[in-house]
Amino acid sequence: MSDTITAASLEEITAELTALREEVLAARALAQRAEDRGRVENLFNRYMHLHNAFEDEQIIPLWVKEGTEGIRARYTNAGQYTTWQSVTDYHRGRPHPVGKLILHATSTPVIEVAADGKTAKGVWLMAGTESGLTDPKVAEAFPDMYSPEEVLGQKVWAHWVWCKYAIDFLKQDGEWRFWKFRCYELARAPFEENWVAFGLKNQGAFDLDLMYFGDDGKPVFMPPADEPVPSGNHPYSPETVQKLEPEPPVPHETFTDTFA
Repeated sequence: MSDTITAASLEEITAELTALREEVLAARALAQRAEDRGRVENLFNRYMHLHNAFEDEQIIPLWVKEGTEGIRARYTNAGQYTTWQSVTDYHRGRPHPVGKLILHATSTPVIEVAADGKTAKGVWLMAGTESGLTDPKVAEAFPDMYSPEEVLGQKVWAHWVWCKYAIDFLKQDGEWRFWKFRCYELARAPFEENWVAFGLKNQGAFDLDLMYFGDDGKPVFMPPADEPVPSGNHPYSPETVQKLEPEPPVPHETFTDTFA
């Protein structure tokens, strides 16, 4: 048997090696994108666990580094934040009042990592409960928010709440970080009232810069916004039609700003 490799057989071996190399590279890329997707989902889940426990100071390191171009956060129609300082101010000094409960549970993620591996997009739905106790005198400013009875001599607010999230992530130094963050509050309602009736009379509340209720149920307002929102979020109303907003991300090569 001859050990001589003919030109034809060498060409065939080279083609097979090239095809095998391409398959290995494609498998590596697919594995990396799957790993990236898992890390992105873990990042947002970590955010939600920390937020539910009022540990927002621990969320600050999950954001992109100070000075990163394009950072943005938006929570209401009152404005949006476009600097690292203003974005992270949302997580500073958040009180942990006695009797306050927040339990936001997210679901239905659609996450797409860009083919270049530098950015990722994700949308989530959230259903949750929010509750706390308020000094009766403070509660007079927001009468529609409270339950009829008092507990421990204080007014009770106990709400169902539903939101959507649309988030862009940036990979920095090998780690995924929050880059552009948007929360769409869809609907809420006190425990004793349905969301249809409450949504009809409460549309204006979504344009306010109320951030949360702090100690003694006192309202805490958002930091001053850096700029107005380019378009308003329209929460549920029995007089409007629902829209696909935000649109779930689709496979893409590189970043485009679809959640602005």
